[in-house]
Amino acid sequence: MIIFECILLTFMIICAISVSSTKNLLSSVIIYMSYSLILSVVWLLLRSPDLAITEAAVGAGVTSTLFFITLKNVNKLLESGEEDEYEEK
Repeated sequence: MIIFECILLTFMIICAISVSSTKNLLSSVIIYMSYSLILSVVWLLLRSPDLAITEAAVGAGVTSTLFFITLKNVNKLLESGEEDEYEEK
């Protein structure tokens, strides 16, 4: 069991470092979602199922969905901004 906990903590550290170092925003959101899922498993191992359910629902579910919607809207803004630049020239 201790080996499994060490593996989970190692994956959490790897996810935390890679979220901040990744240039692609979509990849960052997906890595963040996996970080939240790993953290919910850690909460289960710590015998706190209420926090595990909350972390899975809010951390991996709601927050990631909001990030995906935000990325979609930012891409729309960038595309419309590029069209405006070409129309002015």
